[in-house]
Amino acid sequence: MCAPTMAAASRAWENSQGGNVQGPQPMDDMPTALFRSEISSLPLIRRGKVRDMYAVGKDQMLIVTTDRISAFDVVLPNPIPGKGVVLTALSNFWFGKTAPIVPNHLADTPLDKVLPDFGERKSVEHRAVVVRRLKPLPVEAIVRGYLIGSGWKDYRKTGAVCGMRLPKGLAQAGKLPEPIFTPSTKADAGEHDENISFARAVELLGRGVADRVRELSVAIYHFAADFAHRRGIIIADTKMEFGQDDEGKLVLIDELLTPDSSRFWPAESYRPGINPPSFDKQYIRDYLESLHWDKRPPAPELPESVVAKSAEKYQEAMTRLVAG
Repeated sequence: MCAPTMAAASRAWENSQGGNVQGPQPMDDMPTALFRSEISSLPLIRRGKVRDMYAVGKDQMLIVTTDRISAFDVVLPNPIPGKGVVLTALSNFWFGKTAPIVPNHLADTPLDKVLPDFGERKSVEHRAVVVRRLKPLPVEAIVRGYLIGSGWKDYRKTGAVCGMRLPKGLAQAGKLPEPIFTPSTKADAGEHDENISFARAVELLGRGVADRVRELSVAIYHFAADFAHRRGIIIADTKMEFGQDDEGKLVLIDELLTPDSSRFWPAESYRPGINPPSFDKQYIRDYLESLHWDKRPPAPELPESVVAKSAEKYQEAMTRLVAG
């Protein structure tokens, strides 16, 4: 990767910061950045903030994880090279690890059967998976183990997070007595997620489904947080998505425990009371917060230095977790 250049504002900001499972790949082996996939042999279902989805018959989909990145629910103009490969490998890794807890959407259909054309298959290699087509729930399952982000802001104002009262005197980035389940609505590109109470989740999902989603989400968080901590990573919080099959059974979908859906902190530098450095896209959020941007489209261009540093952080997270 070539040495980055940056504007004075970017340099000042960086100085303030202190400077089918695919195994980890060195950044030099990462593919060229993919902002948008083009699969002409399959019908396009939709393009999300990061993923492009194609129909594979009536019962399956091809999900292509691009290198797009969003912040504050806005897709940024710069892709992060190799990001989609990392997200795919990590999701597949965690889907395998958590399969005893809850089934996931991964299908057994090989990619070469869905994309027999070598050129099309090569264009999405290591970043495409074939999955079962399920009915997604209208609620995102968020589990917080530490007090940071919107949870910290909510706590400072109200002493609660998503309507749940917490003990007084907790510090920023402090570990919570127990992980808490704080659901949110799902936003399309350009719109904002909204934190909701568990009572509202019950209204949207029904009591039985809401209780089960909470139970599964907290169980997955406990398992993953313990696994990651042994490899030097604290999972501060994470977002999961569930769908239902034709029989109403809950299934994990989308992505799982990636730097896009979670806050990963290096355990060796963690200190309560400060916003810790992270392996996730918080680095990009922090950069954008330093600008005079109203968090509405169009998003500003990212400096090459921020893109390069972000790519390194994604890669390091995968290396620690998968190879550690």
